[in-house]
Amino acid sequence: MSRFRTLLAIKKRQLNRNDLRQCLRIAFGSGLGFFISKWMGWDNGVFFTMTPVLLLALVPNLNRNIVLQFCGNILLVTFAVGVIYGLFGNNPVAITLLVFVLFTLLFRLMSRGPLFLFGAMSAVNLSITLHFASYSSSASDAIHIGDMLVTNIIAGGLSVLIAVSMHLLFPDLEPRPARPTVRKPLSNQRHESLLAATVATLSFVAFQVLDLRDSLSAQLATILILFPLNWKGAGPAGWNRSLGTLVGCSFALLVQLLLLNHASHLPLVTFALWLGMLLFARYHMLEGGQSAGGFSAMSSLAVLFSQYLTPTQDIVMSALYRFTSLAIAVLATLCVVFLMDRLLNRFESTSLQPIA
Repeated sequence: MSRFRTLLAIKKRQLNRNDLRQCLRIAFGSGLGFFISKWMGWDNGVFFTMTPVLLLALVPNLNRNIVLQFCGNILLVTFAVGVIYGLFGNNPVAITLLVFVLFTLLFRLMSRGPLFLFGAMSAVNLSITLHFASYSSSASDAIHIGDMLVTNIIAGGLSVLIAVSMHLLFPDLEPRPARPTVRKPLSNQRHESLLAATVATLSFVAFQVLDLRDSLSAQLATILILFPLNWKGAGPAGWNRSLGTLVGCSFALLVQLLLLNHASHLPLVTFALWLGMLLFARYHMLEGGQSAGGFSAMSSLAVLFSQYLTPTQDIVMSALYRFTSLAIAVLATLCVVFLMDRLLNRFESTSLQPIA
């Protein structure tokens, strides 16, 4: 019934002029990041495509505070990953404990509110970077980690420039109302940060133990559905994530079917990505700009186009594996979230209290 009401709300909601401008910013910004990374031949293109989507889709405005939070997340992740795998690369227990501490701090910042963007982007960026870095165990792979961290810094700087350019080209036409701030009890903050950090750490451990090297999307999904920071919000987030991924993968398959052997033509592929991002950005705005189905579809396109859409790779198997692994990961994550919610609610200091 709640899902039906959500669909009705989306259907009734009309996009205003600011929403249309934000759709254009998302589509052109992600397309520009993708085009530059492919044109320059840079590795880890997902950073250059996904990071502008995060910066332009999750926040409607761009100001000094947002830029500082975004740059801070790049520096934190670069330092954290460099130190973790520089000093504790051969100690799984120490790495796991450090990852748990980092996630706890980040989700605590998200629960408090003012630094939500810093915590959210750091959690996503840390998850992606850890996913790549955790499989580097030999001395020769350490160079790869360094290159990846440098790529992450370059992608972050480029994303800021792209975001500034998009806001200059497509500025808001009306003042946006300020989002209300909600003060949460300390028990709620403890509940949300411990729940999300525990689930995120277990996800990190599971993907290393099972050696799921090609499951970046599934691991990323286990982080994104934690953004509501509670069980009540995680259920709809998991559903929206799965639905958005299915739609995004279907669009990517359609693009490869239409392009066939022309997937090496960068302008054609970039236009296809731009069109998909524009369509899903519209749905994202109809959902109120939240991390839901539209955002999931956009992130699916960012990963598939950046990592797999080439003439020599079969995106069909990649898309099917992506959706299957993501569905399993989301289901397992929701089970752990439910159990952690029940456990934390047994203690007064970590019980979730209703907010007026």
